[in-house]
Amino acid sequence: MIRKELCFKGTANERESRCSTNVFHSRLFASIRGSRTQMNHPTLTHKQEVHAIVGCAMEVLNGIGHGLLEKPYENALVVEFELRGIPFRQQQMFDVIYKDVKVGEYIPDLICFDSIVVDTKTIDGIGDHELGQMLNYLRITDLQVGLILNFKHSRLQWKRVVLQRNRE
Repeated sequence: MIRKELCFKGTANERESRCSTNVFHSRLFASIRGSRTQMNHPTLTHKQEVHAIVGCAMEVLNGIGHGLLEKPYENALVVEFELRGIPFRQQQMFDVIYKDVKVGEYIPDLICFDSIVVDTKTIDGIGDHELGQMLNYLRITDLQVGLILNFKHSRLQWKRVVLQRNRE
């Protein structure tokens, strides 16, 4: 802190003469901000994988445009995943169990990296209803991370959903 105060008192010429370069200041504060950020925010689960999926979704949206039904976007994502070597499963069936009895089935659009449920949408906006659905999908599939991709508008809307499990 003392170094920071000495560097920033006085005129611009005085500051420059006391400190080696302005680049030094940028690096110093970037490292300070970075360390604070890392301490206050835990690492995101599957951050790189989510980033890759969202990149594919942006490519799809730029390629075929917005406002179609959901299925063409799902199928275009499959093409993009194959081109980029992203592992996925399409339309895998899961049993819905209530009190040890199978009461139905859930078939997610896509599961990527064996760990992320991807749900394609063409709706006005992602709201609480879609977030609640995704939490149920994560419970059914026993996965932790879900990604809702909305292709209705010219700009991709997406939400990352994480199911927090009780830690025992």
